[in-house]
Amino acid sequence: MAKLLWGMIGGGEGSQIGPAHRLGAGLDGAFDFVAGALDHRPEAGREYGQRLGLAADRAYGDWREMLEGEQGRDDRIDLVTVATPNATHFEITKAYLEAGFHVLCEKPMTMTVEEGEEIVGLARETGRICAVNYGYTGYALVRHMRAMVARGDLGKVRMVVAEFAHGHHADAADADNPRVRWRYDPAQAGVSAQFADCGIHALHMASFVIGQELDRLSADTVSCIESRVLEDDAQVNLRFDGGAAGRLWTSSIALGRQHGLTLQVFGEKGGLRWAQEQPNQLYWMPLGGRLEVMERGGPGLSPEADRASRVTMGHAEGMPLAFANIYADLAEAIRARKEGRDMDPAADLYPRAEDGLRSMAAVFAVAESGQGQGVWMDARPPMFR
Repeated sequence: MAKLLWGMIGGGEGSQIGPAHRLGAGLDGAFDFVAGALDHRPEAGREYGQRLGLAADRAYGDWREMLEGEQGRDDRIDLVTVATPNATHFEITKAYLEAGFHVLCEKPMTMTVEEGEEIVGLARETGRICAVNYGYTGYALVRHMRAMVARGDLGKVRMVVAEFAHGHHADAADADNPRVRWRYDPAQAGVSAQFADCGIHALHMASFVIGQELDRLSADTVSCIESRVLEDDAQVNLRFDGGAAGRLWTSSIALGRQHGLTLQVFGEKGGLRWAQEQPNQLYWMPLGGRLEVMERGGPGLSPEADRASRVTMGHAEGMPLAFANIYADLAEAIRARKEGRDMDPAADLYPRAEDGLRSMAAVFAVAESGQGQGVWMDARPPMFR
């Protein structure tokens, strides 16, 4: 089977996220990395792309040059990943969708709700895939949690508790560090800092697992380091459209926490607990039973979990492999479209533009609720009300 062709914008040398995407896209042999505009400095991007193995004529200086170059090729890319600074996501994603390319965009998909609605409408109009990289939903046991909820193992979901708290911005002396400062500057980050950066990952995972969309929320936001304009800690109460309630805590000043992404789901018939720093174990407590520890790669898991597991039980699978599952989903979706068939339902789990839009609506609702002393806000995008 011929490989699909993949290109990347951003994610250049020294990037935090670029290597994870390149590892994830290449892991299963479904994609061939053939084009890139990897750096905001054109010559640096061209040079780095060629060091990674790109042909000289496909190591582009910027995304516009790449769009023009790829449009005219018979062997144009099937998928482009947008891993540039947040404020550029909308413009680039829109341009590539309009040109007929499938897109995987880093989160946040856009900077405003209106932009998000435009991307959703454009993806629907063009029939192109627009995915958003909520990559942590690629973990095998997160997908098994979703399958357990969907098949009724927990009964009705009563409560979901999500956290994404770390302490890497807890030092007030970092106030002028440019790698930190921009995150709390409204001119560069928008209306939210910590919730928009990390909280939406936790929110999307909660919604993904319980199969319910966020309806409304109430937020308490605080800048624990007083020089910051935007929040570095948020506690958010959630209500979902299927009746579940939720609690979400996200923080960047939680000293002693490293990554801190965890999810707990409590239903009528049992509860689940998973932590990203120990991704190979899922804790399941059935009502009236004994605590069970499920192991990734073990027997009796769902097709969704089995498909997302690559190495034998007892060996760690980390973030790049979770990203690889998003790319595997996209490869299956693209191939199914090319071949005119239905895609494997166990692979139909990649986050959509609609998810990116819902996240942006939640960001604005959290910001407004936090400024309004926790007033309850409608967290749905206008087009979904």
